Amino acid sequence: MIRDIVASRDCALANRLRLIAHRQLVRWGAIVAAGQATVETMNTELLDIARTVALAAAELASRRRREGVSIADHKSSPVDVVTLADRETEALIRGMLADARPSDGFFGEESGAEKGSSGLTWVVDPIDGTVNYLYGIPHYGVSIAVVEGEPDPLTWTGLAGCVVNPAIGEVFTATTDGGAFLGDTSIAVAPAVDLSQALVGTGFAYDSAMRGVQGELIAKLLPGVRDIRRAGTASLDLCFVACGRLNAYFERTLSPWDHAAGAIIARAAGARVSGRNGEAPSRDFILAAEPSVATALENRLNELDTRMGDLARSMHADRV
Repeated sequence: MIRDIVASRDCALANRLRLIAHRQLVRWGAIVAAGQATVETMNTELLDIARTVALAAAELASRRRREGVSIADHKSSPVDVVTLADRETEALIRGMLADARPSDGFFGEESGAEKGSSGLTWVVDPIDGTVNYLYGIPHYGVSIAVVEGEPDPLTWTGLAGCVVNPAIGEVFTATTDGGAFLGDTSIAVAPAVDLSQALVGTGFAYDSAMRGVQGELIAKLLPGVRDIRRAGTASLDLCFVACGRLNAYFERTLSPWDHAAGAIIARAAGARVSGRNGEAPSRDFILAAEPSVATALENRLNELDTRMGDLARSMHADRV
């Protein structure tokens, strides 16, 4: 994949990325050979790789944004777009990870899944918030997570994650056992508040029927919370819960790559991140908040969204 970048005139960048990937592999090999490998050191090394690759991908995505963005295709609906930069950025990420961790699996939004032999899988959204990216709104993210297990959020165990907003340079990171950070600063969820004082983030599906139902639910929820925010980038919404910019976030119909890294970061910052009724996050539902706020919000949503839940599960069943 990095050869493609070389061919597309970014030779210096590709060579630098290849060198970084090689150094990561050599360093981890030395740790293993010295008998110093632990779960903590492994997760730290995995996070270092995720951060390195995410920053390189962010640099590429930002450059392509400055050069001008064009739509390459549509996916689930006419408003669900993919740009050439999405594909190029994922190709770069996939190539770097293959160089650094050739035995790991890969699961990306644009290029699908490939099994590995190590038991680890990298879950990638090269440009989360593509519509924001297309319109020049400076709120989109490169999201990279590494999980143990198959590429299924119902069964995997998150190990490390990194989300970068290339437009403003913010870098969110976490490992499951090492806390969450914005840059070098440790972050934590906002303190508990009554639901009426909670700033709640959410998002809407690309399917027009589901969007209509979601809009009805938001109209019913809004009088009982401080306010609603819909920023358009799920990975960053989860990071905003992690650093206290949102009290809570919930959404339906997300894909695994939308929430993989953000969920790791939010959970490491003290959030309860779950699906419906305490299950793992899935396409059906994800909610992240300080634990008592999460409980209050989930209870309120359960009161409001019988119709929405039925529709979401019907749509999910159609895709299985």
